[in-house]
Formats: sequence, C-alpha cells, structure tokens
Amino acid sequence: MEPLVAAIDQGTSSTRFLVFNTKTAELISHHQVEIKQHFPKEGWVEEDPREILQSVYECLEQTCQKLRQLQVDVGRIRAVGVTNQRETTLVWDKETGEPLYNAIVWLDLRTQSTVERLISKTPGRSKNHLKHKTGLPISTYFSAVKLRWLLDNVAAVQEAVQSNRAMFGTVDSWIIWCLTGGRDGGVHITDVSNASRTMLFNIYTMGWDPELCSFFDVPMEMLPDVRSSSEIYGRMKTGSLAGVPISGCLGDQSAALVGQMCFEEGQAKNTYGTGCFLLRNTGTKPVMSDHGLLTTVAYQLGTDRPACYALEGSVAIAGAVVRWLKDNMCIVQSASEIEQLAAEAGTSYGCYFVPAFSGLYAPYWEPSARGIICGLTQFTNRKHLAFAALEAVCFQTREILDAMNQDCCIPLSVLGVDGGMTGNRLLMQLQADILCIPVVRPTMSETTALGAAMAAGAAQGVDVWSLSPDQLPHVTSERYEPQINTEESEFRFARWKKAVQKAMNWETADSSSTGTGKKTNGAPRWVPPTLAPLRVDP
Repeated sequence: MEPLVAAIDQGTSSTRFLVFNTKTAELISHHQVEIKQHFPKEGWVEEDPREILQSVYECLEQTCQKLRQLQVDVGRIRAVGVTNQRETTLVWDKETGEPLYNAIVWLDLRTQSTVERLISKTPGRSKNHLKHKTGLPISTYFSAVKLRWLLDNVAAVQEAVQSNRAMFGTVDSWIIWCLTGGRDGGVHITDVSNASRTMLFNIYTMGWDPELCSFFDVPMEMLPDVRSSSEIYGRMKTGSLAGVPISGCLGDQSAALVGQMCFEEGQAKNTYGTGCFLLRNTGTKPVMSDHGLLTTVAYQLGTDRPACYALEGSVAIAGAVVRWLKDNMCIVQSASEIEQLAAEAGTSYGCYFVPAFSGLYAPYWEPSARGIICGLTQFTNRKHLAFAALEAVCFQTREILDAMNQDCCIPLSVLGVDGGMTGNRLLMQLQADILCIPVVRPTMSETTALGAAMAAGAAQGVDVWSLSPDQLPHVTSERYEPQINTEESEFRFARWKKAVQKAMNWETADSSSTGTGKKTNGAPRWVPPTLAPLRVDP
C-alpha cells in the first residue's frame, strides 16, 4: 500500500487536517473546523491560541476517525507537514505553556502608530529603511511590529520577558511546539519562509539579524530556531499519530507555490483566501522590487538545498469581502450565494468597491486607506454590489500582476490559481477577463495543504515523496480564457484605479471611531476565554 502524508493547514478563518496519497497526490480524507475571530476595537483582529490548538487536535482526530471508517490504516501516515497563516503573532509562557495574549492576526491595524514611530526614527523617514535586509517595508502587516506592540502594552508579556519565560512565534511555531510536547520538551522552531515575514530575519544571511532585533528592541532569546522547510523537527507526542514525525513547515503562500509545483524560475501562482497572494519564483537569488512588491523566501526544501526566493504581491481583503457581505451587511446568506447573485446581475452597472478594510497592501502600502463603494445610482442593488465585490478581487490581482511584470520584465502568459474562492467559476472568468491572460485552476484545489505534505514527505529520514521533476504527479486542471476585448478590460480597470484614489488618506493613527480625537490603541486587560480542556487522545 502506498504511504500517506498528512498536513495541518491552519488558516485565518479555519483549521484543516488533510491526508494525501504520496504517489498520486490524491486527497484521501480531511476535516475542517472554523476559527472565531475577535474584533475588540476598530481595526483590531485577534484569535485565541488555545482555540487554534484545540481545532488542530479536533481536525486530526476526526480525520483519523474518517480514515478508519474508510478502512484505511492510520499507520500508513508517515509524516505530518504544517502550513499556516503567516505574520500572525503569538507570545506564550514556556513554563506554563499558556498564551500571554491573543494571537494578533496579520490583518490587524492597531500598530499604525507604532509603525509611524519606527519610520520616524529612520534616516529620511523611509518605510523601506530595512528593505535591503528583509525585502519588506515597515508595515502593520509584519510580525516584528505586532511583537513590539505586545512588548509595549501587555504587562504579562513584559514580565515573562524579564524572567526569560517568553516565547515568540508565528502560528507554525506555536502548533509545532505544542504538538511535540509543549512545556515537556516541545521544539521551538520556525522555517525560513515564515521567518522571512517577521522583519527580524535577514534574507541574505538566512538568520535572525542582531541589527534588526535592535531596531525593534526585541530580545533574541525569545525567538525560535530557524530551520529548513523540509526536515524532521520532532515527533507527535500524543493522539492517534503519536510518534509520527513533523517534517514539513511552510507559510501558507509558500506552501501553495510548492503545491502548484512552481519549482522553476518565472513560474507563479495566485491564492484566493481571506486575502489574495500572488507569488512568482525568482530562483536562488532575491529580486528587489521597484514597484511595491515584497521580496520573500519561498522555501528551502532540505538542509542541504539552497533557499529559493519569490516576489510577492499581497492583497489584504479577498475572501474576507464575501464574509463581510454575509456577516456584516447580510446581503448574502452564505458565501456560495454570491456567485449566483453576481451572475444574475452580469455587471456592476458602474459600481466599484475598494475593500480597503485594513488599508491597502501591494502595490500601495497605504495604511490610511479605507473601504469605499462608489458609482452608486438609484438603479444599484445588492446583485450589482455582489458583482463589484468579485471584480474588486480581480482588480487587486491585476494591480499586483502589472507590478510583477514590470519588476521581472517578462510578462506572465498564464496564471495558476488556487484557494477557497477559486471554486467560484464566475470569479475565475472575471479574473481571466481583467488580466487578459488565461487562468488555470487545478481540479484538486487543496494546493496549500498539498505543498506542506510534499515538503514533509520529501524530508530526509521520511523519503516517501519525490520532488524530482520527472516524478511529480500529474494534476488535472480547468482553464479560463479571456472573453472580453482588451479595450473593455482596460476601461474597467482605469475606473477601478480612480476609485482607489478616492479611498486614500482616509485615516490617521490619531483618529478614533468615536470622533473624540482620543487614541484608541491601548491594550485592554486580556482575559483568556474559558475553553473545554484540550483532548489529545482519540
């Protein structure tokens, strides 16, 4: 029987556990649990680390139960990979194993005043002051700024740092530390792809950088060890998979790049999840962007392999706009309903929606922007708004694709896509129309989890998944060709860019939702929610 490899896919809105056949890449079974997001203040986005961990255990055990029902031997699972929402920041106590504050999610905007203070102390007040080491602008997006806020505002974190009990990590570090034993010998690590999103990691020396840590005033003792994306880090301590190695770790967008098998320089993919992320493999040398893109470490598939880099365009709000239409505006009852609603309209009827709920990411990096809907008339209805929301995702992708083509000089001729939103066929056709190039979607859409599974299975000491080009599994796909003329596409895109300008410079760090002028970025006292005890046994 062919060996199996599993992947933990811990995303912004849900956790999943998926099991793949190593020879065919077929998805054998999976389970998913939604994660609750907390919004304690305007612009703040948090998640409970204990809920995240509990969801991992639940998904793992439920999937193993499903495998048993399918009469599949759980013992065939040879390794587990981890892929995760990047930049989301946690600090926990290594003696008690308890989180010291909620996880601050990558979308969170509370650190805008922190960002402005950090930029103000740079020569020339430049947000790109650290780009020569990190490939990133100083932004609310990245982990170091969120960690600085925790160090400045949360007494429990300050006390733990002073007594050398504090551990920092992104979600991958938290999960792996807990699964390998936690306070009883848990392994405190991260991989190069996640480390490169912290602003504390030098993407040239491939290690934590003392000067960067000094700039953010972060104690290096609390940082995890940085490892490759494919090696045995430790073994599962409890539950149905006790003893199975954890041997793959990739940030979600890097995992999708691997899962789409973009191993050659110039290959690219776009993932449509809570946000939208376009990555282009640039090979073993980092390429710096002149057009608002990020330079990031894509992966390092083994301790003896070189790191590969990518150019990335990051969009904060993609699938999240559908969730907003459903939960906040009650325009749709379910996420799947938006395709039908938009299809009934067939057009936005001149309505444009810029969902800058967390400012604008690439290529603008403008935290002062806010969401705007314009071009409304008495004729506009919820169907037009649904269509405009889908178009917004496509227009944002067009902006980062244009920037990427300028940086790389060789335009992309086809775009590979994946992620939850790609099941929306109208969205995929709109994307092809707006980009004026074909869009290709694998029929097996779980490429992020697949990438983590591939990294885990290929690790030395596991060796059940070959990444040799001639041994990669064939994946079937759907192809969407542009169906409108270039002139119409360009006209709609120009109107979109006009709407974006209207959304700019809306907020400042001193603004408050109450209009009192009072700053609202202080930390409330954090009380961890009461959860049922973690169950780790089947």
